[in-house]
Amino acid sequence: MNVPAWMWIATIAGLLVLLAVDLVIVDRKPHEVTIGEAARWVTFYVAMAGLFGLGIWYFSDGKYATEFFAGYITEYSLSVDNLFIFLIIMTTFKVPAIHQHKVLLIGILLALVMRGIFIAAGAALISKFSWVFFIFGAFLIYTGWQLARESHDDEEEEFKENLMLRVVRKVFPVTPDFHDAKSFIKIDGKRFVTPMFIVMVAIGSTDLLFALDSIPAIFGLTKEPFLVFTANAFALMGLRQLYFLLGGLLSKLVYLSIGLSVILGFIGVKLILEALHTNNLPFLNGGEPFHVPTIGIEVSLSVIVGVLAITTIASLLKVKRDPEAAKQVGANN
Repeated sequence: MNVPAWMWIATIAGLLVLLAVDLVIVDRKPHEVTIGEAARWVTFYVAMAGLFGLGIWYFSDGKYATEFFAGYITEYSLSVDNLFIFLIIMTTFKVPAIHQHKVLLIGILLALVMRGIFIAAGAALISKFSWVFFIFGAFLIYTGWQLARESHDDEEEEFKENLMLRVVRKVFPVTPDFHDAKSFIKIDGKRFVTPMFIVMVAIGSTDLLFALDSIPAIFGLTKEPFLVFTANAFALMGLRQLYFLLGGLLSKLVYLSIGLSVILGFIGVKLILEALHTNNLPFLNGGEPFHVPTIGIEVSLSVIVGVLAITTIASLLKVKRDPEAAKQVGANN
């Protein structure tokens, strides 16, 4: 896929305009986002992603459009699992409801910039070393296995501050209370950061950790950096409103982790099969490719959508039969 520089620039500019419009309209006056408002924005962003994919289909190729949709759905579904952690962060720091949208917006903008760096690094590795798919595939299978194991852990999940947050706290003094939506404030001539800034860093840096599995996963569906970046961008942009829309529904997706673990494992196997099919490592089969089947993008998209549908239906049926099965994360939020 040959993407000229002007297309990159135009796409990034278009995404920034969408985010700016969102920021001006929603945060013009801080307020608690209603379900109806969130639903309209989620519909808008999903529609934008759909139109973008159709544009790829029309101007480029159906194969690339399918890869975009597969990547977008995978990134969006993995992001839903991230919402549990975002909910824990909001609860831990007691973020006022009227400021939660701004926290998510700035935090996700930071995540998008950092993911862009990850994507560029991943694309450079893949272009020079095809054997990196062995590593990506093994990592995704391991991550899927770990996710499936954690889904059986009934212990209440707590947020633990990462290295980036600890560094920020050492460098800047932090006020004990929020000061409206301000990130920085001066007290007696001394500059402080507020909990608002800390939460934004927490959201952005935590999402970066999630990128460690989501970026290899989408590279398993497409090797095109442009599609990887845009799928991530559209998934992240719609994530904020999805947070407010799903609300209590998050607690009902009791099998989500299992479904995501299946998807990660599936993509991991797909990557390893492709690595074997294009093998050039001298210590494997004398540097010759293995005659193994590969998994096409159409099959991948069908598996991803099918697993998510089964996971969602099974979760809702489970909670209907056993209401106590619903997760209690954020119950006091």
